[in-house]
Amino acid sequence: MKRAIWILLFLFTIAFLGFQTHSIFNSTFEISAETTEEKLNRLSEEIKQYESEIGKLKSQAATLSNQIAQFDAQIRLTTLKITETEEKILLLGGRIDQLEDSLGALTTAFSSRVVQTYKISRLNEPILFLFSAEDLADAVSSFHYLQRIQEADRDLLFRLEKAQINYKTEKVDQEELQNELEAQKSVLGAQKAAKANLLEVTRNDEKRYQSLLSTARAEFEAIQAIVAGKGVEESIGPVSAGTKIASVIQGPSCNSSGGHLHFIVREGDFTYNPFSYLKGSIDFENCSASSCGGSDGDPFNPSGSWEWPINPKIKFSQGYGNTWAVKNTWVGNIYQFHNGIDIVSLSSADVKAVKSGTLYRGSYTGSNGCHLRYVRVDHDDSNLDTLYLHINY
Repeated sequence: MKRAIWILLFLFTIAFLGFQTHSIFNSTFEISAETTEEKLNRLSEEIKQYESEIGKLKSQAATLSNQIAQFDAQIRLTTLKITETEEKILLLGGRIDQLEDSLGALTTAFSSRVVQTYKISRLNEPILFLFSAEDLADAVSSFHYLQRIQEADRDLLFRLEKAQINYKTEKVDQEELQNELEAQKSVLGAQKAAKANLLEVTRNDEKRYQSLLSTARAEFEAIQAIVAGKGVEESIGPVSAGTKIASVIQGPSCNSSGGHLHFIVREGDFTYNPFSYLKGSIDFENCSASSCGGSDGDPFNPSGSWEWPINPKIKFSQGYGNTWAVKNTWVGNIYQFHNGIDIVSLSSADVKAVKSGTLYRGSYTGSNGCHLRYVRVDHDDSNLDTLYLHINY
């Protein structure tokens, strides 16, 4: 009879401690979550407001003050997103800490219960069970308590496995949020640098900004016209891959604020990503974001077989498609899609044919009276041709 009472007290103690741990965990988490949820809701509303404000600013006239206001709104928006992510990480960190404590408590409790259950089950083996019991009622009570303990063990094991799964899931979520936070901080730095660069280039002067827009707009219109086949061209004749066909203009020039090669792959009126054709494994520096070497620049991922049109080392300043510059700088006021890649050689001004074909020299006179020169190679082995802009021949 004494053994039955001891078993009952043991079961009650474990259940009481488990209940207390569970209650403390839930109450602590609920208090913390309530405060954090309020912060997250407030941040979410502010983020929506700034997103709406940015949309309104983009629909207004393209002035320097408007562009600066867009930068300020974007910077504030990104700052809010960083704060939101930090709050999520803080909330998740608290939950993970609680899960670690709960997991540790459950593991300890389960280990202890396994030992105790084993001892009791050994004691209650059929023969020992009958001979050790003081009377039949004692035996029945002991057997009943043993069943209850075994049921509690199964429930504890289920809770332990569930806690382990939740812990692993939360840790993965924490890592993802941490990566998101680092990316947001990188974007914030780039946005601040882009604003500073605009103020430096324009010297906070509206006339300079409008001149910048005008030049970029003229360049875009000229390039679009050349891609559409509206340039004036002269056939030069056959050319082999690797042959020099032009030179990159050094410094600012017609429709260009600085020396670079705008390289286009075209078929009819359609353009393709040059990185699908150019060879990989080349020495380069990615300067397609606000600074060189940043992690938020356009992808530099050549994967083709063509030789490059310029010699390495390559300085890469803008990619193909919806680029970082389109999304984060004033050029997004001019175009939404970049139809080639902008590159420059740090060792030579030479421009070379990437494939053998027929060489054409051409130019296009834009609305501002500027003559944009280019060369084109009509490839021998396909319907593709390549265009090389901002060059001399």
